[in-house]
Amino acid sequence: NYCRKGVLQSPRHISKKDIRAADYLRGDKGGIPAMNYIIDFVIGLATGVLSGFGIGGGSLLILYLTIFAGTPQFAAAGINLMYFLFCAPSALISHCKNKMIERKTALICICAGIPSSIAASLLAAYIDVNLLRRIFGVFLLCIGIKELFVKKDGKA
Repeated sequence: NYCRKGVLQSPRHISKKDIRAADYLRGDKGGIPAMNYIIDFVIGLATGVLSGFGIGGGSLLILYLTIFAGTPQFAAAGINLMYFLFCAPSALISHCKNKMIERKTALICICAGIPSSIAASLLAAYIDVNLLRRIFGVFLLCIGIKELFVKKDGKA
């Protein structure tokens, strides 16, 4: 169970009540059932495949961890970052091989992404977990609405 192991989580955001709630959601009545590991493995496998296709498996992983596994938002974000370190290189190699990366655009995104991700991670440590969860939910909702209603320009 992620809550008991203390994986990448800030102790000030975790209470005993959160741990008990996560245990209840996962069906943990004192021990760690093998079924939890199997479910976690299958979800990790599925989101890894989706990440390879560029669908956004990391977002789905965060949803699974927070809603079904009972992992606190702050810990789920940290787990997702570790997960991304292992999924991203294979996707990057594939995209480079297929010449699907515009180097100029990638350089601009890298230069903007590094300082903004550092700033956002520092800010996230001070934001209430419930507010962070709501912000993330609105972000996913906006992306979903955009994908449903914005016409594609025909490029793959």
